[in-house]
Amino acid sequence: MLTRFAVAPSGFKESLSAQAAADAIAAGVRRVVPDAEVDLIPLVDGGEGTARALASATGGRLVALPATGPLGEPVGTHFALLGTGSGTGSGIGSADTAVVEMAAVAGLSLVPHGLRDPGATTTYGVGELIRAALDTGVRRILVGCGDSGTSDGGAGALQALGARLLDQDGFELPQGGRELIRLHHIDPKGLDPRLAHTELLVACNPYNVLCGERGVARVFGPQKGATPAQVEELSAGLENWAYVLTRDLPVTCDLYGGPGTGASGGLGAGLAALGARLLPRFEVLLDHLDLDARLARADLVLTAEGALDHQTTRGKVPAEVARRAKLNGRPVLALAGTLGEGAHTVPGVDAFTGILPAPMALAEALVRASELLTDATERALRMILLGAGLPRGAGV
Repeated sequence: MLTRFAVAPSGFKESLSAQAAADAIAAGVRRVVPDAEVDLIPLVDGGEGTARALASATGGRLVALPATGPLGEPVGTHFALLGTGSGTGSGIGSADTAVVEMAAVAGLSLVPHGLRDPGATTTYGVGELIRAALDTGVRRILVGCGDSGTSDGGAGALQALGARLLDQDGFELPQGGRELIRLHHIDPKGLDPRLAHTELLVACNPYNVLCGERGVARVFGPQKGATPAQVEELSAGLENWAYVLTRDLPVTCDLYGGPGTGASGGLGAGLAALGARLLPRFEVLLDHLDLDARLARADLVLTAEGALDHQTTRGKVPAEVARRAKLNGRPVLALAGTLGEGAHTVPGVDAFTGILPAPMALAEALVRASELLTDATERALRMILLGAGLPRGAGV
């Protein structure tokens, strides 16, 4: 009999936070097993909700402030100051650590659908948040990458931190990824001197690279509103960005194709050029959750994300949950807003299902996501329990 459930989803982009997804799944479980022991483990991947989740997990707090949003207009945002918590060797539980969540100031959810143009959006606000974190006196800043609405290589962030990005006539470049093709020189003299004495860590998906056929503009540009022509424009700009960064700054890593350089529209590369360490996000973000032990105690592990497809294995939450669950021999059920090519190939996922009971408009699905996820969990769990109760050979 299934009585202990570990619920470890990511958020559904532009719809449900990880916490809301976990709550919805738990509600579906309890419809079928009212007395179930449900361990809620909402997981962050560096994107939306990361600062809040880590502040909560470590007994820290959020600092609210205005900053420049992805369209260049002020938005209300925040960063986190962590408490002592239960962090491990990654350092995220230290009270001298701040967490800057790029999605909170430059995320796709902050760009209305009709204004989505990754050639125009900026990470300037990310640099402003880093500067605000420096003002608190922390010795370590963790930047969470994910759910971005930008493709400027982190150029805006560097400008906010004091770098001057100049064209061949010596004029400062306007904001936006489409301007990078005109970059001729970077003047770093105005960079905030406190950066030299602060450990800068970037929690990112190591599969995301800046340039090449699998470069971030080609893989994620269309999701952010880029046309095929704009994808090529952005790709060429990011190639030039990597070249000028490497030439004008004391860069010690491969900005073109190094792991994580394409994180958040290339923000990883921009920060790496300032000396940041690009780290696999799950190594940094999950240590404080005691995740492996909690999965091991469950009779069934449930995970979820907005889309289960061939990209899931490239550093997405369900793949990481399934990998860890299988280390302890736990069965895994994955739920998803949509099922795409490769959904059946995610290692460690024993069963999967989409949450839509019938075709519906995207806008409706986003609004009803919590209800749909609860209903889908109930349906899947009833099928699992039915199968578990059938005598061997029944129905064959």
